[in-house]
Amino acid sequence: MAWWAAKKPLLSRKNIRDRLIVCKRYRDWTVEDWGKVIFSDESSFRLFGASGKKLVRRRQGERYHQSCVMPTVKHPETIHVWGCFSAKGVGPLTILTKNTAMNKEWYQHIREQLLPTIQEEFGDEQCLFQHDGAPCHKEKVITKWLGKQNIDILGPWTENSPDLNPIEKLWSILKRRVDKQNPTNSDKLQALIMQEWAAISQDVAQKCQGRLQRS
Repeated sequence: MAWWAAKKPLLSRKNIRDRLIVCKRYRDWTVEDWGKVIFSDESSFRLFGASGKKLVRRRQGERYHQSCVMPTVKHPETIHVWGCFSAKGVGPLTILTKNTAMNKEWYQHIREQLLPTIQEEFGDEQCLFQHDGAPCHKEKVITKWLGKQNIDILGPWTENSPDLNPIEKLWSILKRRVDKQNPTNSDKLQALIMQEWAAISQDVAQKCQGRLQRS
């Protein structure tokens, strides 16, 4: 019997070694320990299928019925976002300007939203901030600012390891919720992204964060 191959990040030997180091470093952490971490990442949402998949129920002969198909276009409009969350709930969600990718300038703008999130969710409690090794995250101006604000970093985070970040599960949930409402233009897509992100409960956030303890 043939099966579709499972998708996993392509890992170099260095990636594998670094992942093992990270896993060993945090293997004894409890749910409470992970609950002190703010996870962050970028993601992309495409018009006409943010997740690229759609489940339908149909009768024989209805394969191409209007209600049973998912429209596709050659160059779907894409919306890029940045978000963060912890076991206490979701933080702010930033939508990048159209046709703009994450860079040093945008990341400097986003960092300003981090302090209110830390204050709101943790107050004077100690917490850690997680972001991956993207070039814009490692810029000197960003590293200097984080140090100046006394924000401790979880890591260093190993490269090419999105599967280790629980925010990926949150992105999947968000994309499914947006997909179900079939946005037909970029304005509706953007509004739904913001609406559904704000509707994510603390319980859902805790379950996503808790997968680290189970893995």
